[in-house]
Amino acid sequence: MSDFLNPQFWYSVIRVSTPLFFGVIAALLSSITGTINIGIEGMMLMSAFWGTIVGSLAQNPWVGLLAGIVSSTIMAVILAYFHLKLKTDLVIGGVALNLLSSGLTVFMLYAITGDKGSSASLKSFIIPRVDLPLLKDIPFIGKVLSGHNALTYIAIVSVFLINYLVKKTPLGIRMRSVGQNPDAAVSVGISVTKMKFLSLILSGIFAGFGGAFLSMGYVSWFARDMTSGRGFISIAAQALGGSSALFGAFGALLFGIAEATGITLQSLRIPSEITNMLPFILTIVVLIIYARSRIRSHSRIQEQ
Repeated sequence: MSDFLNPQFWYSVIRVSTPLFFGVIAALLSSITGTINIGIEGMMLMSAFWGTIVGSLAQNPWVGLLAGIVSSTIMAVILAYFHLKLKTDLVIGGVALNLLSSGLTVFMLYAITGDKGSSASLKSFIIPRVDLPLLKDIPFIGKVLSGHNALTYIAIVSVFLINYLVKKTPLGIRMRSVGQNPDAAVSVGISVTKMKFLSLILSGIFAGFGGAFLSMGYVSWFARDMTSGRGFISIAAQALGGSSALFGAFGALLFGIAEATGITLQSLRIPSEITNMLPFILTIVVLIIYARSRIRSHSRIQEQ
């Protein structure tokens, strides 16, 4: 129990939750217009790859971050074009992008470095950490909240900003109206296609932040398929939080606690295969709870 009361444990919870925060925002921004972005996993993976490669070539982590975000945004544009213009099924399009990212990143990694596993042969540049003034001197809390990667603080601030955008701004209201009743939105002059296109683009941008953090903050290199299901876990966390970015962030923290617990349990010589299952077991449990709640709500509506 002393390990779980250690500030380093809760520091690691926030650290491993950072890409999930971005993933939850990406999932929320697409889902509120009725366009569930299954391709978040592939967008994060593509951003992680190009962030590391371009950052190494430019010898500047911020240039790498920009490259990662641009690559994930391009994938979002492709998904939006195929879904909205060519009427491709959204789920099939998202799965196709995930498979494309998995294969393309390995191919490009081998073409650039000669290694199919990781970019360890390249000199990596990471986004710097930030020590928060005053807060860092507070016992326990300072060790938990200060000294994180700059992207972690961007993720936390983004959660509040996106929650405000979705709940309070005219843009957020238009996006939610498209997701809840497209015909009513059209009747008041709102372009459903434009709103869905915008939501997918914003989703791709935030997925890019999450992917870049994995290879330029969580670790300092790119490894094949390093997202390890975080895109899908983000979708599950967003489903748990509904239309609230704050509740979605709490869901991401639950998965972060599960992952940090798995890492801590490895010190007790528990096989890593077992500890690595914890976040995915929690994902299945959350999806079961979510599905049961949806079934109950539908049955109540039918009874009324």
